[in-house]
Amino acid sequence: MQSPAVVLLSGGLDSATVAAIARAEGFALCALTVDYGQRHRVELEAARRVGQALGVARHVFLSIDLRPFGHSALTSAIDVPKGREPTAPGGEIPSTYVPARNTILLAAALAYAETIPAADIFIGANAVDYSGYPDCRPEFLAAFEHLANLGTKAGVERRVRFRVRAPLVNLSKAEIIRRGVALGVDYALTWSCYDPGASGSPCGECDACRLRRKGFAEAGLVDPAQPLAGPAAARLARPAD
Repeated sequence: MQSPAVVLLSGGLDSATVAAIARAEGFALCALTVDYGQRHRVELEAARRVGQALGVARHVFLSIDLRPFGHSALTSAIDVPKGREPTAPGGEIPSTYVPARNTILLAAALAYAETIPAADIFIGANAVDYSGYPDCRPEFLAAFEHLANLGTKAGVERRVRFRVRAPLVNLSKAEIIRRGVALGVDYALTWSCYDPGASGSPCGECDACRLRRKGFAEAGLVDPAQPLAGPAAARLARPAD
C-alpha cells in the first residue's frame, strides 16, 4: 500500500513538477489547492486538471480568503509588475508577495497531513529562479518543519515525524522543466501568469511569465501552454538576457 503525501498544488509549473516527483517516489498523492482570493483564479482550474492528469488519490480545495489583508498585487487592486527582470535572492521583494502566504498554506497542509496521517508535505518552493519571496527560502522551510513537529499532537506524541519536502528549492527553472518532462508532466495543463488578459491569455510580461519563458528557453524546449500573439509573443521569442 502506498504511503500518502500531501502536495500543495497551485496549478503552476513548479507544483505540477513536485507532484510528479512525489508520485515517482511512490507516494499516493493527496493534493491541497487553496483559493486565497488570488486575482489569477484561472490557476485553480489548472490545479484541477493537473491533479486529474497525475491521478491524485484525494484533492481538497480549501478557501482561505486573504483579500481583506490586502498589500499584494495578487489579491488587491495593485498593478502587477511587468517587463522587469525577476529579482535575485536577497533583492527587493516585489508587490506580488502575498503576506505570510506560504506559512498559511503550509499550516493548512500540515493539518491535512496530521489527519491522514502523512509524514511528507511537498511544496514547489524555489530559491534560485524566483521573485525574491522570503517564504521560498530553505531556512524558512526548515523552520516550518521544526514548528510542525513541535506544534502538533502527532509530532509531540512522536507518532509522525513531519518532513517539509521542497525538491525544487535549489534548481533553476530550466532544471525544473527538464525534470518534469522526464517524469511525464504535461505542462500544457499548467498556468503561471499573474495577470491574464480578458481573452484568458497569459500576459507574457509579469515575473511568472518571464521566469517560465526563461526556463523553457534555457531548457531548449517549447512551452506547450497557450501561445501568445502580437507584440508580447515577439518579445518572448527573444533569448533571455
